[in-house]
Amino acid sequence: MFVLGIDPGLSVTGYGLLRSGYPPMGVAAGVIRTDPDMTMTERLVELAEGLRQVLGDHQPDSVAIETVFTNRNRRTAMSVVRASGVAMLVAGEAGLPVTEYPPTQVKLAVAGDGAAGKREVMEMVSRILRLSEPPRPADVTDALAVALCHLRAAPLTGAISASPAGGAGR
Repeated sequence: MFVLGIDPGLSVTGYGLLRSGYPPMGVAAGVIRTDPDMTMTERLVELAEGLRQVLGDHQPDSVAIETVFTNRNRRTAMSVVRASGVAMLVAGEAGLPVTEYPPTQVKLAVAGDGAAGKREVMEMVSRILRLSEPPRPADVTDALAVALCHLRAAPLTGAISASPAGGAGR
């Protein structure tokens, strides 16, 4: 499986591409930045173009996106929701399945604790991927963590979906 993990944001969207295996292999990672002086529409178009470029260059099998967390700052939350929508649209245009994961599930899958801090997640991403140094910026670490979460969750999710009862009643 080859997955694109996305940590959506309007100013900075992190992405990380991982190929399954032991250990998972990092293929590419980076950020897409939008200019805060541009209009909202222009920024969303710029984000879509950047994501289309990443998809075209790497052609993953699926996309995993971190869902927006509850945020007291409504403006920040709205910009993350908009960036998530753009990411889902671009993946959908490419015919790719999209799975969303809340931050607590990502942290649990990567660090073993749904309340893990940024530093713990960064250290575990580095260990799991056998990186010589932590990925930077934090948006890249988060995107790689989302991709790792998907690599760990997808086989279980697929097995449950494929069962005769679809996991119901068990």
